Amino acid sequence: MAAKPPAGDPVQDAPQVAPPQHAAAGLPAVGHTLRIAQQQMGLARTARTLLKVNQKNGFDCPGCAWPEGDRRHTAEFCENGAKAVAEEATLRRVTPEFFAAHPLADLAARSGYWLGQQGRITEPMLLERGARPGEDDRYEAVSWDRAFAIIAEELRALSSPDEAVFYTSGRTSNEAAFLFQLFVREFGTNNLPDCSNMCHESSGSALNETIGVGKGSVSLEDLHQADLIIVAGQNPGTNHPRMLAALEQAKSAGAKIISVNPLPEAGMERFKNPQTPLGMLRGTALNDLFLQIRIGGDQALFRLLNKLVVEADGATDEAFIREHTHGYEEFAAAAEAADWDETLAATGLTRPEIERALEMVLASERTIVCWAMGLTQHKHAVATIREVVNFLLLRGNIGRPGAGVCPVRGHSNVQGDRTMGIFERPAPAFLDALDREFGITSPRTHGFDVVRSIQALRDGEAKVFFAMGGNFVGASPDTEVTEAAIRRASLTVHVSTKLNRSHAVTGRRALILPTLGRTDKDVQASGKQFVTVEDSMGMVHASRGNLAPAGPHLLSEPAIVARMARAVLGDDSRTPWEEFERDYAAVRDRIARVVPGFEDFNARAARPGGFRLPHAPRDERRFPTATGKANFTAAPVEYPRVPAGRLLLQTLRSHDQYNTTIYGLDDRYRGITGGRRVVMVNPADAAELGLADGSYTDLVSEWRDGVERRAPGFRVVHYPTARGCAAAYYPETNVLVPLDSTADTSNTPASKSVVVRFEPA
Repeated sequence: MAAKPPAGDPVQDAPQVAPPQHAAAGLPAVGHTLRIAQQQMGLARTARTLLKVNQKNGFDCPGCAWPEGDRRHTAEFCENGAKAVAEEATLRRVTPEFFAAHPLADLAARSGYWLGQQGRITEPMLLERGARPGEDDRYEAVSWDRAFAIIAEELRALSSPDEAVFYTSGRTSNEAAFLFQLFVREFGTNNLPDCSNMCHESSGSALNETIGVGKGSVSLEDLHQADLIIVAGQNPGTNHPRMLAALEQAKSAGAKIISVNPLPEAGMERFKNPQTPLGMLRGTALNDLFLQIRIGGDQALFRLLNKLVVEADGATDEAFIREHTHGYEEFAAAAEAADWDETLAATGLTRPEIERALEMVLASERTIVCWAMGLTQHKHAVATIREVVNFLLLRGNIGRPGAGVCPVRGHSNVQGDRTMGIFERPAPAFLDALDREFGITSPRTHGFDVVRSIQALRDGEAKVFFAMGGNFVGASPDTEVTEAAIRRASLTVHVSTKLNRSHAVTGRRALILPTLGRTDKDVQASGKQFVTVEDSMGMVHASRGNLAPAGPHLLSEPAIVARMARAVLGDDSRTPWEEFERDYAAVRDRIARVVPGFEDFNARAARPGGFRLPHAPRDERRFPTATGKANFTAAPVEYPRVPAGRLLLQTLRSHDQYNTTIYGLDDRYRGITGGRRVVMVNPADAAELGLADGSYTDLVSEWRDGVERRAPGFRVVHYPTARGCAAAYYPETNVLVPLDSTADTSNTPASKSVVVRFEPA
């Protein structure tokens, strides 16, 4: 039997800090990982579960969306993936008795780490604020029928369907996501924000405009064949650890790797692969060149590289540019104006560093650029990614093996959810197909994204908030504004496996609907079911849980959507919701008729390893843009300007974290243990600002609205960040990110470029 969850909430404001760690990153740290797994699951359950992770006959890891190759290792998981599985397959339980002992005020005072450690939620729970005057508000068990009746009552009471917001996290399966968006559109709104709005929305915006498809164009095999891989604004060692093995394989085949990041990261400096004895013994230095760029300077770097490529004799692929691209002349004129001095100021790099990068670029016939939040969460994020596309188009590096764009998605099925129609601005062709298939009339007015949803709840335009998974409150910017907005709702609903901060910040009424996880066996009336997911590189494959569910009262996500739809839509709906709950194959048949690329879905999903979705730029060098070609762009170069006495803060994850889920209080790759309220500052900047190592400070963000946003009590850690830059963990620092500080076009929160000052704690 696994150990009981922690009874108290550990102090998180007194971290211990060792010298910055740049030791080798392993995949996974076997002993540490197994110890955590056994604490949650017990020995036998650990072995039975971890050996099924990411296997062709097993379940997809509920962590990141990194793909698997055709040949799988026995241990096809990373350290954080194992932690995610352990927390889902835990033997710890959150029962009605737990909620009786912990009223809402108590839950609200707990840390996210403590909440997540309590275990799996076992029954539907209802909270009604102020229902018992003089007593503490608390959740109480409720039947599923009563829960769905409450949802129907609140939704039917709205004056317009647009007063409801339906959020989706990236963990939701293709089948559940398709049913969810179908229900929401049949209900009458496109208010379908999702976690993409907060992460890779900038990528999709830029790629749709420039190459016509908002997804990456490379496969895992392309990475293995590349001559040069540029990893920009991404820390694979913490956020996508299995990517390190792909980079190691690319290195062994002769690839060069450039890392562009404000912080040095252990995984890129030396990677010890436990899958091979030699890898564990020696390790591999992945970086051939580390460009320690200032936060937000990436567009300026790529613009100057583009100028230098254009100027280099014979460096551009003229035939590709002539045949497949549009807008080259305007782009070339903008590139010509790039200035060395301005670029060095924007990036903090030296001229020799950029010249060395150029040498590696010109020596490469096949180049891939990978990126993540370090590029997407800035005001000029979309322009930056467009410039990355310019960089690849110049040398014909889209639509051939070993080359292309590689936005590395975070959550397990976040890309699949968007493919299934989870989007507040759906394409008319998708809605037309949906309407033909189901005989409905989908709304055509665009809905709310995440930022707009918070504003609508804040301003009383929205009254019901429904979350299909995730931790909306913990993930969203401007924490105080977000929490106040949520508390104005008449009803908040969360489909969840475990507790998180969002369950402690509620509307007037609140429901927690416990659901099956990826590890759980899903048996419906027609028999055992499987679901499907899409990875970051467009592969769709099946996921089959193998464990008995955490309790008899859990429902699957497809079942929750189907029963809710019946309760809300009633006899007015002709959609066969009962059939969809009974047999997910019926859902896949409908997906096959609505979503291009999913023809013969059931048969193809049953194949071991699944199937790859079509991608016109990659497969045919066909670019379905407005011009019919790949588009060069010529946006003005932007980068953050920071007043004297301030630093530019980026929010990031610790190594013991995935998204907002905190697995532990250590960040061993950076030498930080026992706490999370730390701010990493370059020693030279710290000296100028009078910030002693180990001292405590309040972080105060500054933005044009003049509102003071404060994160108190952070320990200063002298760390080799880029000059002028600082870093701290989220969600603790989300309070500093203004709700209206977002990326142009994509409206993604600008969490990587927050101007802060330091005040004594």
